[in-house]
Amino acid sequence: MNISLFLQMAADTDADRIALVCDGRRWSYGALYRAAQGAARSIRDSNATHVALLDESSEASAIALFGAAIAGVPYVPLNYRLADADLGALLARIAPAYVIGNVERVGKLSTEVGHSAWSRADFVREAEAHADGPELDETDETIAIQLFTSGTTAAPKAALLRHSNLLSYILGTVEFGSAPENDAALVCVPPYHIAGIAAVLSSVYAMRRILMLPAFDPEAWLALVAAERATNAFVVPTMLSRIVTAMDTKAPGDIASLRAIAYGGGRMPAELIDRALDLFPDTGFTNAYGLTETSSTVALLGPEDHRAAHRTDDAEIRARLSSVGRPLPTIELEIRDEDGKVLPAGERGEIYVRGDQVSGEYKERSALDAQGWFPTRDAGWIDADGYLFLAGRADDVIVRGGENISPGEVEDVLLTHAAIADAAAVAVASAEWGEAVGVALACRPEHTRPDEAELRTLIRDRLRSSRVPERIMFVDTLPYNEMGKLLRREVRKLFEG
Repeated sequence: MNISLFLQMAADTDADRIALVCDGRRWSYGALYRAAQGAARSIRDSNATHVALLDESSEASAIALFGAAIAGVPYVPLNYRLADADLGALLARIAPAYVIGNVERVGKLSTEVGHSAWSRADFVREAEAHADGPELDETDETIAIQLFTSGTTAAPKAALLRHSNLLSYILGTVEFGSAPENDAALVCVPPYHIAGIAAVLSSVYAMRRILMLPAFDPEAWLALVAAERATNAFVVPTMLSRIVTAMDTKAPGDIASLRAIAYGGGRMPAELIDRALDLFPDTGFTNAYGLTETSSTVALLGPEDHRAAHRTDDAEIRARLSSVGRPLPTIELEIRDEDGKVLPAGERGEIYVRGDQVSGEYKERSALDAQGWFPTRDAGWIDADGYLFLAGRADDVIVRGGENISPGEVEDVLLTHAAIADAAAVAVASAEWGEAVGVALACRPEHTRPDEAELRTLIRDRLRSSRVPERIMFVDTLPYNEMGKLLRREVRKLFEG
């Protein structure tokens, strides 16, 4: 089986149903499937070994995703925001590729590697021009998607997702054709992120209308919700923050159609999700936790948990708003210590997952152990009721005199201070302890900067003296990537200067 089967099934079931809306153009499921077939013919004729996308989300990204699957060639969406040197290195690793997007940039960065480059418009025209030939059968090649990780100290790893991984995730979480004809999913995450790919695949299998927003803007997002009566959406915390700000500062428009908003990809401040729950009283919120190597979501905090935590004064239930919920029924999840021993509820360690959707595979190697478990490199713990809490990356642990300190526990306490809008804790060099806690803080504009002694006392009283920061730095804003992930390596650089 092949992920292109999802689109074929939808087209066979109702070819005239609208599948995709982008920049005013509407594609039926039948037209989208024919275009994917046309793209597959063009891809096969090119003799490319990969299909790369160097562009924003659009009809071209959806056609390329399914066209590559039919052609039996891995689909490789690239981060178009990368510097030329970094992007050129990635293009060289997938040569010869069929590249869709910025033709001029591709030519400049890879003159000798045999890429076939197409602009978005030319690719769509090419796909449509070859759409009515004999139907191609999907190829049983095993690699569906190749995504480059955001390497920090080393070259990015090429994470591989097989058709079997993605099929397992979609078939285990979505019912075919389950969406009513008026259902519409707004997709605004970058196409090179697993969340964007999963949103397209799940929407097609459910036969939901996909609303592509190529470049996120909160006003444009709200306008598209109103114009197309969007029922579902996925956002990252930074996007939700901008949407909430836009709604608080001007008329939000008609958002009554939105039944479900899923979020993930980064830390969600409690104050932000609280405000969002107030602004969207009839919308079900879901926190989705997953990784590229797990084909997207492995744990969910659902709408009922959100509303229950939002309305209660019970501290234990309230705390669940900061969790990522419980593992999917198809996923096994354990917390282990540094020696690989499984830890009981309440103890922090590294998160391990296992399941058919879990790839854990890179072009260079597999990260699965002999029993099929994948070490996520995320730190966390599970409470007595089975809720999973994240504590940052395992690599981000601060080792002070042999004692492991999670940045998240320090940040959570600092964020209870009325003047602190955002906080990041990192390891800083210490002559006495080897490493110590350093914190970078962004203050709320309506508050004066708090006294450092006051902040140290707050942490000492709530945690213990080993967690008290040796260094405190105030900044205007903290660095995040476009998916809302805190760039701790950039925070560490602030203390090195």
